[in-house]
Amino acid sequence: MSLSSYRNVNREQLAQDIKQLYRQTQADLGAEDFRHMKRMERWGQACSLLGYATAWIAPNPLSAHLISQGSFARWTQVAHPIQHRGYDKIKQAEPRYKSKGFAKGWRRFLDWPDWMTPAGWHHEHDVLHHYRLGETADPNNAQHNMEWLRQSGLPMWLRYVIVALFSGVWKLSYYTPRTHKELRLEQARHLHQPTPKMTRLGAWSPFTPQGRGLWLQSILPYAAFRFALLPALFLPLGSLAASYVLLNSILAEIFTNMHTFLVMIPNHAGDDVMGFDEKAHSKGEFYLRQILGSVNYPTGSNANDFLYGWLNYQIEHHLWPDLPLSQYQKLQPQVKALCARHSIPYCQDSVFKRLLKAVDIMVGKTSMLKPSLVQA
Repeated sequence: MSLSSYRNVNREQLAQDIKQLYRQTQADLGAEDFRHMKRMERWGQACSLLGYATAWIAPNPLSAHLISQGSFARWTQVAHPIQHRGYDKIKQAEPRYKSKGFAKGWRRFLDWPDWMTPAGWHHEHDVLHHYRLGETADPNNAQHNMEWLRQSGLPMWLRYVIVALFSGVWKLSYYTPRTHKELRLEQARHLHQPTPKMTRLGAWSPFTPQGRGLWLQSILPYAAFRFALLPALFLPLGSLAASYVLLNSILAEIFTNMHTFLVMIPNHAGDDVMGFDEKAHSKGEFYLRQILGSVNYPTGSNANDFLYGWLNYQIEHHLWPDLPLSQYQKLQPQVKALCARHSIPYCQDSVFKRLLKAVDIMVGKTSMLKPSLVQA
């Protein structure tokens, strides 16, 4: 996109067109959207059940992959849209599938067992990431977060190796402490307390308030659930069977990390994806940034979208984060056509092409596009 094209986008008209699409969608919301999400939930549950039903036989990648897909679906296709209030306006949706009832209190490990606390994920992702997309304040800004590696002076091949290893543990090593940190900072701001001291080492130390919270609220509860309680359920089949379940659970965790890394990191990274230095100062500018700062993958069928966790509709999701999953399938061709009318690039590529572009950003081989640097 040229600088003149970027500047000449009619932001006011763009905002009106996007709002009109949203109004049409609101009129279309109904019970079918909720039934669709429940169907995706059942698909994920079936993966988990089949995975654990075979995990005790022997350590194997098939069982681990099924367990992983179940965890992936629970995060991306149940927790994600519900916490964005995607089903709050649907009368037929049960209270536990609405944002005020989902994963609250003792229901956390029934609704969404994961490393991250629901409250931490909500603030880090739903608030900071969505409303500061592509800015330095965006906690998921891959280029900013990886400056330590980009500027490290390490050989390029070693940087790629580091990113590959990181992809297998990134939920625990990055997302969990980051969501915990952002929530603590927000709680201090809300209570008008001094900003708590946050350090990388302190985040993991059980001798700091920051570290104790991370261990007691996130790491230990999930580790106990996934790697102690669930394998222990298979002890009636023998200790060997339980140990196989444990090994498959660990392998599944690595698979889930790699799967989410594959579909999440490239959504907002690449040398053709725009980053920003300042906040948007109008609704039209905000919408424009959601388009230019996001990337889609192939879209279409439920089977295809299930494997992507509906993160292949990232442009549509960032325009309207509070919609049910099924509505993105309907909106995608309309948004693509709208972008063509406004001469706005609509980025949709293979996930593997986007992964390479994202990793190139992380290692410092390329850099994000900035409005001041686009071709005049």
